[in-house]
Amino acid sequence: MTQNIDVNGTTLAYRFDGPEDAPVVMLSNSLMSNLTMWDPQMDALSAKYRVLRYDTRGHGASAVPEGPYTMQMLGEDTAALMDALGLETVHFCGLSMGGMIGQYLGANHGHRLKSLTLCDTACVMPPKSMWDDRIQTARDGGTGAAEQATLERWFTAPFRADGNPVIEKVGAMIRSTAVEGFAGCCAAIRDMDQTQSLSKITTDTLIIVGEDDPGTPVSAAEVLNEHIAGSKLAVIPNSAHLCNMERPEAFNAVLLEFLDAH
Repeated sequence: MTQNIDVNGTTLAYRFDGPEDAPVVMLSNSLMSNLTMWDPQMDALSAKYRVLRYDTRGHGASAVPEGPYTMQMLGEDTAALMDALGLETVHFCGLSMGGMIGQYLGANHGHRLKSLTLCDTACVMPPKSMWDDRIQTARDGGTGAAEQATLERWFTAPFRADGNPVIEKVGAMIRSTAVEGFAGCCAAIRDMDQTQSLSKITTDTLIIVGEDDPGTPVSAAEVLNEHIAGSKLAVIPNSAHLCNMERPEAFNAVLLEFLDAH
């Protein structure tokens, strides 16, 4: 069941699944999604881990403070949520924006992480004008105005053509994202450059990327892999940006192998 808690000047929605005495795996969502984007991982993870999912500020059932936001703010939200829930350490896994939050945590709160998994993400996302355009499009026509283009980036053409119900589920998440929350998080991504801080990450790190991800491509994952000492890179075939939803079996196998090793 989803609950709310006040942290770092905002209110975050979160939920736990899995055995109460098991190690905690914390999952962080992408832009324009919510904690249900991790549904395809729940059976596999909650069988042996205590899974903590939460909605990033401005998303899902979390509060929508006035923006703009910063990546530091989103990262400190996450650390404050851990504090509020009495969690000293977690295995952290984030996708896209969630992976950017993970990079911040790894560089600034690494002692809180048992392991770090960064999925379909990047340390910098130029050009800034692209994010300004996306913010303006959402302000003019709502987040639903970005739905079609976003789905085309997030899933491969064959997967979209199959009519998988995941497509409608994600479309609904995009349409329901608050404009101010979307704009605030876009600003955080637009203004982010974590390239220099990657060398501060000493937590054991797994980097996962969809082979056909156009937004945060394999080349962006390779940059992370190059700058985070000892990190491992796994490429999921036949998948784009939300590889955890498009190819959940392959994603879960890679993630569980890494988590189980820690």
